[in-house]
Amino acid sequence: MLRIAVPNKGSLSGPAADMLHEAGYQQRRESKELRIVDPVNEVEFFYLRPRDIAIYVSSGRLDIGITGRDLLIDSGASAEPILPLGFARSTFRFASKPGAASTLADLKGKTVATSYEGIVAKYLADNGVDASVVHLDGAVETAIELGVAEVIADVVETGTSLRNAGLEVFGDPIMKSEAVVIRRTGAETDDTVEPKVQQFLRRLQGVLVARTYVMMDYDCRVEQLEKAVALTPGLESPTVSPLHNEGWVAVRAMVPAKEAQRIMDDLYDIGARAILTTAIHACRL
Repeated sequence: MLRIAVPNKGSLSGPAADMLHEAGYQQRRESKELRIVDPVNEVEFFYLRPRDIAIYVSSGRLDIGITGRDLLIDSGASAEPILPLGFARSTFRFASKPGAASTLADLKGKTVATSYEGIVAKYLADNGVDASVVHLDGAVETAIELGVAEVIADVVETGTSLRNAGLEVFGDPIMKSEAVVIRRTGAETDDTVEPKVQQFLRRLQGVLVARTYVMMDYDCRVEQLEKAVALTPGLESPTVSPLHNEGWVAVRAMVPAKEAQRIMDDLYDIGARAILTTAIHACRL
């Protein structure tokens, strides 16, 4: 049975559970559940603190897990990302009072407060900056006001909380993060586990594709088919079928969801009609 770690709370928890549900896996019904078994898919899910997941996976006690790329790196655990999941995206940056610092070099001799000590210490060392790092578990925005540090390093999404605290970001991003599937570094291939891991990854990849594409159907005249196909090339090529009315064909192809409206406009302009889009709930490529 495949043993998988899933975030039990925070910004990773809900989207991870939704993706697993879309992939056909049973999920817990109550937040108090710490472990469930999905016998149909031969998977056992363990709901753990996002920060601890990399440690459990690196120990080999669990086969794979879902966590943030930032939490993986910060943990220093012997695990690696094997599939980006496209949610919980964030940017990690330095911030300070206006004028206190504007470049990475300005951090020399200063104290940086952060909840991600491993990431920040490594980043400073890699860039040859001698600064002190203070670990805080949360609410690092108040560290400067209370005199604990001159600079903070934290996840920045909209920047609203930093501005409300009178702080501004500076310098290049330290890193960009998103949810990822992780596995122990150098995990030995097991004939009983490996097929289940690959099936799990294929299912999640299917969800990612289904969220990214829509299926588009339309009718067009034969003389406009080449132009239409150029607009909707599909993954390999579109499906083209003759219609009862001579000189017309029906076309079906997958198109990027974010471009669907523009493509529909362009198809209409070349004479295509009965243009429809439908959601894709699951797929295998």
